Amino acid sequence: MNISVLKKITLLALAGMPAITFAQDAKYTIQGKIGNNNAPAKVYLEYRKQGKTIVDSVTLTGGKFQFSGVTGTDPVNAYLMFNDKGNGAGSAEDYRSIYIEPGTVNVITADLLANAKVDGPKTNRDNEKYKLAQKPINDAYEALAAKRKAATPEQQADPAFAKQLSAEEKAIDDKSTLADKQFIKDNPDSYISLNALEGYAYSADYVDIEPLFNAFTPAVKQTEAGKKFAERLPKLKAVALGATAPEFAEADTSGKEISLSSFRGKYVLIDFWASWCGPCRRENPNVVVAYNKYKGQKFTILGVSLDRPNAKDKWLAAIHKDGLTWNHVSDLKFWDSKAAALYAVRGIPQNFLLDPNGKIIAKNLRGEDLEKKLSEIFGKI
Repeated sequence: MNISVLKKITLLALAGMPAITFAQDAKYTIQGKIGNNNAPAKVYLEYRKQGKTIVDSVTLTGGKFQFSGVTGTDPVNAYLMFNDKGNGAGSAEDYRSIYIEPGTVNVITADLLANAKVDGPKTNRDNEKYKLAQKPINDAYEALAAKRKAATPEQQADPAFAKQLSAEEKAIDDKSTLADKQFIKDNPDSYISLNALEGYAYSADYVDIEPLFNAFTPAVKQTEAGKKFAERLPKLKAVALGATAPEFAEADTSGKEISLSSFRGKYVLIDFWASWCGPCRRENPNVVVAYNKYKGQKFTILGVSLDRPNAKDKWLAAIHKDGLTWNHVSDLKFWDSKAAALYAVRGIPQNFLLDPNGKIIAKNLRGEDLEKKLSEIFGKI
């Protein structure tokens, strides 16, 4: 399961948050009640520890369950999963995210674990507050996903319908970004704000990200996740608006190495995507329209794929099927893509627009925003 920025799980492909290491030992207890369930029903606790996935389980007695152990001082994102047959976490369809932290976490529900009331130490309380603030946004994302799923074949083939959905998604994205920023500003002492900053950084620029991070309390900054984010700041600064885009070179579809600098003299859109990324594939028609409209105006695109190792055939098939007739490169290293790391890319689709001198003049242009930006540059065509 991807444990970062859950609100965009169906709309945005995101890299997983780095695993948190365990530091000084401290006791934790996770206890609760799920209706009046008994054996063989089980609750599973799943989390990451030192790069490995850990799964523990307990059998319910009168609906009650309890996990206990030791953890470090840093909160650890985890999942509780309920399976009435007790035949494994992988078969569980009812789950609830919590944080393992020193102290006692209480999880109570009369029915679904997903509906449980969670109470506990600070991180879990803050997480509930964050979820409450994000609920209208998550509901909007789910409604949009349902609308897309219910679309008729005629609607799916209609560019106007796709354009409408894209505009609706962009509006929700904007609300989500503003909500994240407000929560971070209001809660500088919260580990949850650090997680929210991960989501906010996807669409924000360095000039907005740095002061939010600097305002965090020393305790938040000194968590392992806080230290890792501090290490990312120089990379985010290197791809800030106005900066010269970092140089890179990768193999194209035929194996020939192409460098970014070879496109100097043109406006270049560096487009990070992947064949497996649903949101990217839905965004591709917008990029195709913009490319076809402005490719004769000193504008081009360099597609950078985060496709998996040994998946070159899927990458090539997606290029062909989506009609992406511009230059494409990839080292086929999935989230270990060197170009993605260089540009601090942790979610796709994501893009950077460069001027003829290689300076970054816009980023994350989705939907109609790309065409609008290019029309500002080249005028109406």
